[in-house]
Amino acid sequence: MAGNTTHTVTNQPPPLAGYDLFGADRALAEAVERHTGPELLDEVRAELSGIGTSAGSAQVQEWAAQANEYPPRLRTHDRYGHRIDEVEFHPAWHRLLGKGVGAGLTTGWARPSGHVRRAAAFLVWTQVEAGTCCPLSMTNAAVPVLRAEPELAAAWEPLLTSMIYDRELRPAARKAGALFGMGMTEKQGGSDVRANATSAVPLAEAGTYSLTGHKWFCSAPMSDGFLVLAQAPAGLTCFLVPRVLADGTRNVFLLQRLKDKLGNRSNASAEVEFDGTWARRVGEEGRGVRTIIEMVAATRLDCVLGSAGLMRQAVVQAVHHATHREAFGGPLADKPLMRNVLADLAVESEAATTLALRLAAACDDGSESERALLRLALPAAKYWVTKRCAPLVVEAAECLGGNGYVEESGLPRLVRESPLNSVWEGAGNIQALDVLRALHREPGALDAYLQEIGRAHGADHRLDRAVKDLFSQLADLEGMEGRARRLVERLATVLQGSLLVRFAPPEVADAFCASRLGNDWGSTFGTLPSGLDLTAVVDRARVTV
Repeated sequence: MAGNTTHTVTNQPPPLAGYDLFGADRALAEAVERHTGPELLDEVRAELSGIGTSAGSAQVQEWAAQANEYPPRLRTHDRYGHRIDEVEFHPAWHRLLGKGVGAGLTTGWARPSGHVRRAAAFLVWTQVEAGTCCPLSMTNAAVPVLRAEPELAAAWEPLLTSMIYDRELRPAARKAGALFGMGMTEKQGGSDVRANATSAVPLAEAGTYSLTGHKWFCSAPMSDGFLVLAQAPAGLTCFLVPRVLADGTRNVFLLQRLKDKLGNRSNASAEVEFDGTWARRVGEEGRGVRTIIEMVAATRLDCVLGSAGLMRQAVVQAVHHATHREAFGGPLADKPLMRNVLADLAVESEAATTLALRLAAACDDGSESERALLRLALPAAKYWVTKRCAPLVVEAAECLGGNGYVEESGLPRLVRESPLNSVWEGAGNIQALDVLRALHREPGALDAYLQEIGRAHGADHRLDRAVKDLFSQLADLEGMEGRARRLVERLATVLQGSLLVRFAPPEVADAFCASRLGNDWGSTFGTLPSGLDLTAVVDRARVTV
C-alpha cells in the first residue's frame, strides 16, 4: 500500500478533450461571422460547431493516434501473383476521412459561402489529423480544373462534392462519392514541371491518350482519379487518370513504393509508374500548366489553412498546459516570461487565421478585384504563414518541457507535420518568384493589395511606417530576385497587420504591430516588448474543458 503513494499523479493538466474546436477559437469564429452573410450565419455556425465538437472528442483524437501508429502499407500483388497496386489503411484512417468528407471539406465550390465555411472546417480538421487533409484538399481543388471540360465536370463534379465517403475502387458511374489526387512532380524536374518527361500518345478516341512515365510524388494513391501533367504532341498537357476504367478493369497505375516521410505519416505518398495508362485530356494540348493552375491555387490556400490549424492547436496545447501546471509557487501561465512566450505564439496564430479566412472570403467573392488580390496575397501568405508554422510549433512543444517531447502528448506529431505545407505545392522560393511574377506582369494585383491595406491607413502609426517601407522596396523591382524573400515577408506581415488593426481586439493588434512591424522584437518567440496587455492576449487563446 505504501509503495503506491509514489505513483500519485499531481501537477499535470487535465486531458484536452471534450470541447468544440471551432467555438473555442475566437479569432476563427469572428472571421467566419465577418465573412458570412447574415442569412447563412446560423446554419454555418451550427455546421462548424458540429465538426468542432467532433474534432475535440476523445474518440476522434484516438483515431488520429491510431492512424499514425499504424501507417499505410503497400500491397503490389495478391497471393496468386496478380498485380493489384493497393494501399491498406488502418480503419481509423477511413473513419477520419469519412468524417472529413461528411463535414463538407470537398464542397468549397458547391455551396453558398462555400470557401469560407470549408476553410474554417479545414482549419479545425487539420488539428485532429493533417494526413487526411491531403486527399480532401486535392479533391476540392480538382473541381475548377475539370470545369475546363464540361463533359468531365458533369460526370465527376457531383462525386467530388458529395458528402458521402465511398472507399471502394470501382467505376465512377457506380460510386456515391469520389476523391482525387494529383501527379505533377517528377524526379528530374521537381517544381520545374516543364521538365516533366511523362509522354502522352493520342489514341483513336478523341481526347484520350496513353501515358508512359514515372511520377515521383503521388499522394493518396488510392483515390479514384488523378490530375497529372504529361508531354503531348503540342506540349505539356493536363490529363485525368481514373483509377478504374468504365468497364470495371483497373487502369495501369503501378505503385513502386511508398515514401518514408518525416511527417504526414498516416497519408500514403507513392511513386507511381504509367505504362500504357489510359487518360483523358483536360483543357487544350500544350496548356497544361495554365489548366492545372486553378488546382495549385486552391491547394496553396489549404497550405495556409493547414499551417494556421497546426499553429492554433500548438498554441492551445501550450496555453492549456501552462494554465494548469504549477511552477515556482504559482501557475506557469502567470509567470511574466512564460506569459510573454504564450502571448507571442497566440499573436502569430491569430494573424495566420485572420489572413487565411480573408483569402477564403476572396475566393467566395470572385470579383475581378478579389481575384487580383489573391494573385499577389495568396503566394505571399503561402510563403510566410507556412514558414512561421515550424518555429511556432517547436516553441509550443518546449512550453510543455519534457512532456512535449513525449509522443503521447501529440506535440511530436505536430512538430513533424509543421514543415510540410512550406514544401507542398512549391517551396518558399517558388512562392517568392511567383509574387515577383505577379508584380511584373499583373499591375492590377498590386493595386488590389494596396487598396486592401489602405483600409487600415491611420489606424496604427507602426503599420503606416511599415507601408512606407514597403513602398520603398516596391519602387525598385529590378534585380529584386535576390531580395524577394524580404519583400514577400513584408507584403505578408503588412497585410496581416492591416487586418488585425481592423478586426482583432486592440491588445492583439497592438502586440503584432509593436513586434512584427515596429521592429521591437527579438529573434525568438517570447520577446514581445513591455507595455502590452499580454494577459488579455493569452486569455483570448485559452480554451476551457
